This record gives sequence, C-alpha cells and structure tokens, in this order.
Amino acid sequence: MLTIQYFASVRETLGKTSEQINLPDDVYTVAELTEHLATRGDAWQLLLNSSLVLIAVNQSVADRSARLLGSEEVAFFPPMTGG
Repeated sequence: MLTIQYFASVRETLGKTSEQINLPDDVYTVAELTEHLATRGDAWQLLLNSSLVLIAVNQSVADRSARLLGSEEVAFFPPMTGG
C-alpha cells in the first residue's frame, strides 16, 4: 500500500491531506504516479508541474524518475523559499 501525503498549497488545491492507494500495475516511477493521479481531474493536473510541486519518497526529495515498489510514502509539496 502506497501512502501519499499532500502539503501546504497542494493540500489546499486538492482538498486532501493524505491517502493510501494500491500502486497500479502500470505505475513504476514517480512520474507515472503523477500521471495516474492527474487523470482524477483538472485540479490534479497541478502534480504534473515540476516547477510548482516537489516530491519526496520516504522523506527524501526525489526526482520524477525515482522507482516505486508500492510500499513507500510519497509526499507532494510546493517549493519552499528561505528568507
């Protein structure tokens, strides 16, 4: 079971804080996961934009080519700025 966390503006846009899903058989990477989630509707298209959404897998920032086995925790969050 894959655990997905949504943070800050991503959470607000999608109206979800978290969920658990079974990884579909044709999803092997973070990019494929975002494409799968984006089929849920217009708001979900946000996840496809790498300049607006960063991704962590098991609490480490990951790029979209990161492989998934199906038991990870994946987090989607906006880029943070320091100040």
